[in-house]
Amino acid sequence: MRLTVHTFLTLDGVLQGPGGPDEDRSGGFDRGGWLVPLVDEDFGTIVSGWFHKVDAFLLGRRTFQIFESYWPNVTDPDDLVATKLNSLPKYVPSSTLTEPGWGPTTVLSGDLAEQVGELKAREGGELQVHGSGALARSLYEAGLVDEFRLLVFPVCVGAGKRLFGDSSPASGFQVVDSKTTSTGVFYTALTPTPFQSGEVGLEDGREKI
Repeated sequence: MRLTVHTFLTLDGVLQGPGGPDEDRSGGFDRGGWLVPLVDEDFGTIVSGWFHKVDAFLLGRRTFQIFESYWPNVTDPDDLVATKLNSLPKYVPSSTLTEPGWGPTTVLSGDLAEQVGELKAREGGELQVHGSGALARSLYEAGLVDEFRLLVFPVCVGAGKRLFGDSSPASGFQVVDSKTTSTGVFYTALTPTPFQSGEVGLEDGREKI
């Protein structure tokens, strides 16, 4: 399976609490719900497209518990997102979650890279990560992410949890898809590539790169 990471980001790179003020107040974050005014039909089409490709989910513990509190209550068979989340296998790396009530769910313990590598080696379409910032960072740092799918909202919130941290490895990215919604949300899908750098200067009075 391909490992794909899907997340919503502010312009200043924050992924914390996109869906509501009380979604994630950890660290004193009080600016949640920043994506709500900018959701439109284009947004829904992009997100639905993700769920057509999924065969299993890999979720961080906090994201799993947020999803668990909402999605089992959505029982409309025509709701693609709910149907996929409620029925497909879910994997949660955690040392504290012991008896998840939202199945089918498997709690992963031990070496994260090894266990995720075993999941990726299975036959299937996509193993999708949604939200789960700390988990996504760990997977990226381990070189396990095949594709990032990011929706960047034209809003800044200041402090908050970010997808890429100061310790994240340098990387290039190849853009494989991009769109802009009617409200100005920028969608981009990227695959990691080796990091490259260069030098900008002048040679014979001409700019060189």
